[in-house]
Amino acid sequence: MKTTSLIVSFLLILSISCSKQTENNADQNLQSYFQLTSEGVQTGGIQLIPLIEGEDTFSLWTKRVGNNPKIKVLLLNGGPGATHEYFECFENFLPKEGIEFIYYDQLGTGHSSNPNDTSYWDLARYVEEVETVRKSLKLDKDNFYLLGHSWGGILAMEYAVKYKQNLKGLIISNMMASCPAYDKYAEEVLAPQLDPQVLAEIRALEAANDFGNPRYMEILIPNFYEKHVCRIPAQNWPEPMSRSLNQTNQSLYVTMQGPSEFGLSGKLEQWNRMEDLKHIKVPTLVIGATHDTMDPAYMKKMANNLENGSFLLCPNGSHMCMYDDQERYMYGLIKFLKESSEGQLKITF
Repeated sequence: MKTTSLIVSFLLILSISCSKQTENNADQNLQSYFQLTSEGVQTGGIQLIPLIEGEDTFSLWTKRVGNNPKIKVLLLNGGPGATHEYFECFENFLPKEGIEFIYYDQLGTGHSSNPNDTSYWDLARYVEEVETVRKSLKLDKDNFYLLGHSWGGILAMEYAVKYKQNLKGLIISNMMASCPAYDKYAEEVLAPQLDPQVLAEIRALEAANDFGNPRYMEILIPNFYEKHVCRIPAQNWPEPMSRSLNQTNQSLYVTMQGPSEFGLSGKLEQWNRMEDLKHIKVPTLVIGATHDTMDPAYMKKMANNLENGSFLLCPNGSHMCMYDDQERYMYGLIKFLKESSEGQLKITF
């Protein structure tokens, strides 16, 4: 009995010791994550990056959340022309996992400079802009993850094709690698799902180039947006998402995408990088959703075309599945970031 009592006491002491060690490690990780990374007046992680374009100098707004030397995720928002703000939901998930991420408003959006000049709305120029941000924030192949959602996915793919040597990993969220294929999916799959009378009215407004007519959005919101953009009633859309989309730079959007949801007509109309995905060697996560404006089967094929591609399907989600299938989206994103940062090339979900 005495021996048994000693063993029990020893195990209890060992358990308490291990528990305290775990708590100490957690406290150290937390302190490291929130440690100051600059001297002087603190700005909450905000850094304004100068962007020199010819004789003009603009300002790019960025904000770092957390500190992790192995995982630094730069966020590229969609639109084109929306803002970083719809990524704010990440704050409920990534910090507690110790994952650093960086908000960034592209030129012409949010808190960054807006030159009000359509000549700046150009994919190749935006790629160089991302490279300027990377250099300024000292991101490199040992820690730099690039996450692009929607239009941001186009920008992320384009960047990865040219500057793949700078990346540790890539996340393509809710964007196909071909605009003609995206256009075809909208025309042949999504449009026919609409009520014929609704589709006819949409087509009539588009044919008349009457995109500013309030009726256009009145039809699209319940019949298209609530089914394929965010599967939450529009009056209940998450505030960060509404705040971001309501600030969309329409000049940028129309220049790149065109005014219609059912037919690209802007600068991106012929963009296609499907065959170039094979040149991207870093671990890459492709995120698709069953009800997305993007074809999930095509996005799975993208993952297969990537040398180290993984595919995450959000079965209950749409284009904004970080909101309408949030648990699945965040689970997959976090799993990919953690496992790939430890050297795993392909991730299973």
